[in-house]
Amino acid sequence: MVEKLREYARLLVRVGLNVQPGQRMVLSSPVECAPFARLCVQEAYDAGCGEVVMNWGDDAVTRMKYLHAGEAVFDTVPLWRRHFFNDHALEGAAYLAISASDPENLKGVSPDRLLRAQRASGKALKDFDRLQMCGGFPWCIASIPIPSWAARVFPDKGEDEAVSALWDAIFQAVRVTGDGKAVERWTEHLATLERRLEKLNALDLRSLHYTNSLGTDLTVELPEDHIWESGGDRTLSGRPYIANIPTEEIFTAPLKTGANGVVYASLPLVHDGNVIDKFYFRVQDGKIVEAHAEQGEETLQNAIRVDEGAAYFGEVALVPYDSPISNQKLLFYNTLFDENVACHIAFGEAYPCLKGGQSMTKEELKARGLNDSITHVDFMIGTPDLSILGTTRDGRKVPIFENGSFAQTFA
Repeated sequence: MVEKLREYARLLVRVGLNVQPGQRMVLSSPVECAPFARLCVQEAYDAGCGEVVMNWGDDAVTRMKYLHAGEAVFDTVPLWRRHFFNDHALEGAAYLAISASDPENLKGVSPDRLLRAQRASGKALKDFDRLQMCGGFPWCIASIPIPSWAARVFPDKGEDEAVSALWDAIFQAVRVTGDGKAVERWTEHLATLERRLEKLNALDLRSLHYTNSLGTDLTVELPEDHIWESGGDRTLSGRPYIANIPTEEIFTAPLKTGANGVVYASLPLVHDGNVIDKFYFRVQDGKIVEAHAEQGEETLQNAIRVDEGAAYFGEVALVPYDSPISNQKLLFYNTLFDENVACHIAFGEAYPCLKGGQSMTKEELKARGLNDSITHVDFMIGTPDLSILGTTRDGRKVPIFENGSFAQTFA
């Protein structure tokens, strides 16, 4: 176990972030994850990091805040917090986030407070969000188990057994075995993703048509000069990094006004500390005009009205149903993992997936048809029978997905 933990920390710092000598690293972590966070700190310093700055969080304290703090707290962001995130982003610091929380930590909290807090944060941290989306600094999100989360994934196990089982699931998902070869396995995995995205980019697709037995029947247009990208990304200065570990996706940005039809979620979504389940969107000219959920509908409705852009799509991602995560047949209740189980779409902010997009301004990206928002929420749509039919700009029909995975052309 000790060797696996060290291998995992090394993977996150040296491959996920690719920390450079003298570079500052910001590490956001729950207090429950302190032992692993310390391994990441030591690994960063071993890699030559100039300084590691901690940003601790705690589920219990966060819940208390949303239940009991004064009303004004949810409409403002303190100046020190704005500087903490924006200034580090502007200097190009590496940003590692350990994502681990109780999926229903904020159940019963006022939805209005959650919505106002998200809007305030989006306005205050514009520099951070803008640079994160365009590769202004290397960032990586990863997870480790905590008891409350493990209990939700494995409700029939005792606390220690559930945590151990979740560790095993995470190690399998991130290709860590304890043999010290995780970096080699990730190099091979990223090469596979790269080969597939090159084939997609060569097609010059105009649209994607999604259908499955859940009832999804959605057409998504893609902007001219769009490009497909994968988990292996590069900063504006050309340094490679991996934004999510694990990652199985190949993604691009849709045309803001080009989605039409209905799309059903294939898995629950954990958002703002609440579970949203069995939901669907009806979309017209890119805008979500109807949204319903059997569980968490109020949370869902708030999520798509954070701002004007929240009701439009910002990402379409291709994930084969056959993957190290999907094959575990687990619902992780954590988007980092669940979005890599199957194909997903995000509503909200679009990544600058255009030729030359990283260097474009917000206004230029919007003029080219990309969505702008302070939110970005992935929801899963992939199923074992998902079909995606692509149409190229010269009118050819090309199968992209068949029976939930890439068509033979992309195998």
